[in-house]
Amino acid sequence: MASDRKIRVAAIGVGSLGRHHARNYAELAEEGRVEFVGACDTDAETAKRIARENGAAHFTDWRELLDKVDAVSIATPTETHTEIACAFLDVGKHVLVEKPIASTVSDAERMIAASKRSGAKLMVGQLERYNPAMVALRPRVTTPLYFEIHRVSPFPNRSLDVDVVLDVMIHDLDAVQWLVGSDVEVSAIHAVGIPVISDKVDAANARIEFANGTVANITASRIGTEKIRKTRFYQTNSYVVLDYATKFASLTSLKPEATSLLDGISIDRLEINDVEPLRAEITAFLDAIEKDQEPAITGEDGLRALTLAVGVLEKIEAHRSRLDL
Repeated sequence: MASDRKIRVAAIGVGSLGRHHARNYAELAEEGRVEFVGACDTDAETAKRIARENGAAHFTDWRELLDKVDAVSIATPTETHTEIACAFLDVGKHVLVEKPIASTVSDAERMIAASKRSGAKLMVGQLERYNPAMVALRPRVTTPLYFEIHRVSPFPNRSLDVDVVLDVMIHDLDAVQWLVGSDVEVSAIHAVGIPVISDKVDAANARIEFANGTVANITASRIGTEKIRKTRFYQTNSYVVLDYATKFASLTSLKPEATSLLDGISIDRLEINDVEPLRAEITAFLDAIEKDQEPAITGEDGLRALTLAVGVLEKIEAHRSRLDL
């Protein structure tokens, strides 16, 4: 930003995730980096409580913030993302919107177009990119060939406006595309999924094939008895284990002097810098604004993950039709 004035920020939607946006903005305000204007939620009591906890004003209508802020975080139900984001982008306000970027591809494209028209930044929140284990691992990724991914959660104690693919699996759809390379096209999708205790798909498996030959097998469920966040993949020189939940990453490979497995293997457990992923995400958003740079996770990145998720859902629906579900 051209001015030395602090960035005025607000958190819109301060439920299970949005309240942590509010907390981080309040902490950054104490550090002198931003001015935390307020917390907004359609539930008045929630808005008041989160605002009070973080020393800010409360709002129940996001429109009241249009002329009071420079940037917002949006962590509202997915179907509301486009209306809210476009309203702020259209008047030049920067937007950090939590995943998924939108409910439909066309809605995501509208958001990207609004950002391009006004020049305001549009960043998509994908917390796992900022998980300390992923941050440590990313520079060591070379040519992923095969992924085996499991993401399982207990049934959430919150409202569910989307199915498990957009709610849970999208973390891994984004991560796989990021690691494989955004310029590598998806060549085939195979997927199955079923509703179990809700009216939406609660458990799903997808096999994603890329044009360069890479394959990713991804299982996602929100009806587990424990929290599992494990990614394993093979690349040309190593076997990689990534555990988002325990913040662990390792690479297993032949020792430098070895010519075969008989000569021994090396297990490199990566050093982890335990920074809160959401703080890192918000910091990246503010950096993009202050330095007038492209956001670390662009609207196009969000659209790419959403497009793949929609493809998975289409395959699931085709499979469910054969099961008469």
